[in-house]
Amino acid sequence: MGRGKIEIRRIDNSTNRQVTFSKRRNGLLKKARELAILCDAEVGLMIFSSTGKLYEYASTRMKTLIERYNKLKEDQQLLNPASELKFWQTEAASLRQQLQNLQEEHRQLMGEELSGLSVKDLKNLENRLEKSLKNVRTKKDQILTDEIKELNHKGNLNHQENLELLKKVDLLRQENDELQKKVYGQMDANEANRSFHPTYTFSNGYDMQAPYELQISQPQPYKDDAQAESLKLG
Repeated sequence: MGRGKIEIRRIDNSTNRQVTFSKRRNGLLKKARELAILCDAEVGLMIFSSTGKLYEYASTRMKTLIERYNKLKEDQQLLNPASELKFWQTEAASLRQQLQNLQEEHRQLMGEELSGLSVKDLKNLENRLEKSLKNVRTKKDQILTDEIKELNHKGNLNHQENLELLKKVDLLRQENDELQKKVYGQMDANEANRSFHPTYTFSNGYDMQAPYELQISQPQPYKDDAQAESLKLG
């Protein structure tokens, strides 16, 4: 006598339901494995139990199969002009609605078109404005604090540069003083040497250190010859 036909409906008894799930799950996984081997097919199977536990089988990698599935679904939608047109019409309507909501929200934040708002809506709007104002002030304070820190840093750098320049100026002044001492010391030594070696002169008043100039003069007659010449003339 053959098995009777089983009515396909939810099993009320939890124990029987769990036993049936385990048997049929194992049978389904076995059939998927056999199909992949016998027919050289790429098979991916995912099963979630009533408690949320996952059971899966993939002939290659489940991630690769899912990516391939998503790509084929996108290609099929693009190949169908009616589906593509409907998709873009839905997207355009959604964007128009978002734009309208943003414009209305912006006008309310600016204090316009508040007549249709309830007390609760106005309170929420007030809280949003106070929060926005607090964020703006916090950002402003942060920017000012950063600018003050930057200015202080630049001031410290300028102060250090001024100190370095002052050190260089002092060093140049010291070098200048040393050079002046050397120059004036040499001049004093030269003065001392002059006072220690006085200039000598002849009895006729000529300076020994003055330049000499030699000249050729005619020979002078002797005194006896001059007397004889006078007697002869007499």
